[in-house]
Amino acid sequence: MAVFAYEGKTAQGEIKRGKIDAADQTAARGKLREMRISATSVTESKSALDFQLNIPTPAFLKPSVGLRDLVIFSRQFATMIDSGLPLVQCLDILSQQSENPTMRDQLKVIKEKVESGNTFAESLKTYPDTFDDLYVNLVAAGEVGGMLDTIMNRLAAYLEKNQKLIRQVKGAMSYPIIVMVVAVVVIAILLVKVVPQFEDMFADFGAALPAPTQFVVSISKWLTANIGYCIVAIVLLYMALVRVIATKKGKWMFHSLLLALPLFGDIITKVGVARFCRTLSTMLSSGVPILEALDICSKTAGNVVIEHAIAGAGVSISEGRTIAEPLLESKVFPKMVCQMVGVGEATGALDVMLGKIADFYDEEVDVAVEALTGALEPMIMAFLGVVVGGLVIAMYMPIFEMAGNVG
Repeated sequence: MAVFAYEGKTAQGEIKRGKIDAADQTAARGKLREMRISATSVTESKSALDFQLNIPTPAFLKPSVGLRDLVIFSRQFATMIDSGLPLVQCLDILSQQSENPTMRDQLKVIKEKVESGNTFAESLKTYPDTFDDLYVNLVAAGEVGGMLDTIMNRLAAYLEKNQKLIRQVKGAMSYPIIVMVVAVVVIAILLVKVVPQFEDMFADFGAALPAPTQFVVSISKWLTANIGYCIVAIVLLYMALVRVIATKKGKWMFHSLLLALPLFGDIITKVGVARFCRTLSTMLSSGVPILEALDICSKTAGNVVIEHAIAGAGVSISEGRTIAEPLLESKVFPKMVCQMVGVGEATGALDVMLGKIADFYDEEVDVAVEALTGALEPMIMAFLGVVVGGLVIAMYMPIFEMAGNVG
């Protein structure tokens, strides 16, 4: 088996370059035709890495399969299945086309398991870190119902919306965190490196320092003498916090605190509601039983408080009650959501109603993220202005006083 470098165009006219394994150049061109790539050049790769360094990459050095990789695979797989290509051929093409080497290896194993007689859903269970319970159950429902192409399209749409939500939340959270970390580092450098130089200069004046300057100098001396202890204390505090959150009670308290935070708590709640509604809507419309769907939704909630509320809905259904009642009692889900879920249950169109709620809360998250960014920017700038500006003014006050005395 040789490695061939190719260049060609896809059916959409996109230029595609890459490498492909094949017995010879004719076989390579045949595989490219199966991948719907019109090859303009196919040449055997002579790279030393291809032939001389045939050493497998250790598992811990391989990149993990991210949500983006899963979205691309689901969308491409749905398109191929919808076009009438056999399942094994789709997996073969995608295993060679994937840019992520870990995803490539996993798809090859999944293809081999399907060829040996396992169902597609059973084969996906080989890699639970990549294909979670939600993914596997939806694929299983699609195989049983003979609508795998429809299910994969729904999965791709669901994952794309989920990816957008995660990106929005990360963007909202990362901005203030990065700014505050940089601010703390800058302030620490000023106190440890810059202020001591001013202190030496002030000592030559022989005059008493103003109270603000003396306060900053005292903080600088203390921090310089104890910076090692401060770093150790921060590390130990972080480790202790991680250990506490790892416990059941600690995790509950931490997640409850997140939901109660001003500004951030509102976004986390809306993201949780949107994810729950989108997940349950996708599963119910795909034919997954409601109790099983609720169980999977609770596991993918991302917050134990929301997870407990969803689990309560599952218990309610098993007791012959409605989903809306325990969601309302939990006080996590807004009343409007509970009322709309109740209407969906009463009309027999719960999946459609949940989809509408998810769409509404996707827009609500957009608005909340913009509001959060708009509120945090002036607060952060004010904080930096007061702290850094206060340090600078405190350091220059003796110089101003000396200049006034000389005048």
